[in-house]
Amino acid sequence: MRKKDRFENIISWFKANMPVAETELHYSNPYELLVAVILSAQCTDKRVNMMTPFLFEKYPTAFELSHATQDDVFNLIRSCSYPNNKAKHLLGMAKMLVADYKEIVPDDIKELQKLPGVGRKTANVIASVVYDKPAMAVDTHVFRVSERIGLTTNSKTPLETEKQLVKFIPEEYIATAHHWLILHGRYVCVARKPKCKACGIKEYCKYFEKEENKNAST
Repeated sequence: MRKKDRFENIISWFKANMPVAETELHYSNPYELLVAVILSAQCTDKRVNMMTPFLFEKYPTAFELSHATQDDVFNLIRSCSYPNNKAKHLLGMAKMLVADYKEIVPDDIKELQKLPGVGRKTANVIASVVYDKPAMAVDTHVFRVSERIGLTTNSKTPLETEKQLVKFIPEEYIATAHHWLILHGRYVCVARKPKCKACGIKEYCKYFEKEENKNAST
C-alpha cells in the first residue's frame, strides 16, 4: 500500500469513528492546560488530573503561582515524575508569563518554547488545543504508533516524526490527528502487545500486515 493511500484510509476511519478527539487532561483555561501539559511529561494524564485540582485551587492564575515557593509547589506535585524539576519549571514559567506576556499564554510556538519547561511537544499541544493551529505534537504514543502502523518510516526523533506526519495529513486535521494517534496508542495500539483484533485500522496497518504474512509462512 502506498503511504499516501495509508494516510487517506486511516484518516477516513478516524473521521468516521472518532469524530471528537480531545486531550484527556482536565483544564478550564490556557494557563491550566499549560501547567497540566508540563506536569504530564513522562507521567500519565490520570495522575496529572489527580494533582491539578489542588494546585489550581491554591494557584488559580500565573500571578499567584509566580509568588509560590518551590517547596510549596513540590509538595502539591510530589506524586508525579521528576517533581523537583517540574516545580522549578512551573515557577519559572509563571514568572515569565507574568513579566513578559502579561499572563497571556502565547499562541506562537517559538514564543511558547521560551517558557521554562516548555519544549516543542508542549508548545505544539498548546498551539493546537488552545489556539486551533495545525501543530502536530509528538509524544511517546504518537512517535511509536506512527512508525508501527506505517505513517512514518525510519523516524529517529520526534521532530522527524512531526515532519513526516504533517507532510501527508491535511492541515485541517493535523490538530485532531494528534489526539487520534495518542488515544489509539493509549487504548488499542499499546506498547507491549497491540490489540490488533480490536483495531479498526488493522487492514491499513503495516505492522498487522507483517504479522499476518509472518503467520501465513509458519
